Amino acid sequence: MSELLILGIIIAVVILFFNRDRIKNRFFPDRQKNYTIDDKFNSDKREREKEIDRLLSKMGKNGINDLSPKDRKKLNELSKM
Repeated sequence: MSELLILGIIIAVVILFFNRDRIKNRFFPDRQKNYTIDDKFNSDKREREKEIDRLLSKMGKNGINDLSPKDRKKLNELSKM
């Protein structure tokens, strides 16, 4: 009986370990850390720059023909901001 209890505890710990991110996000969600309008603007700007960098690196590997029409439109919109 005690072997089954120990095995059950080990299995529970392993399951919790592999689901720790899901558990953390459910009970302790990330809060927005933008305290001012400037923080929000800078955060949005960083996100736009990351997206532009992702699209440019995709284009840099195989040329502009590698971008889908959706990606081209997105890159065009982001570059005008």
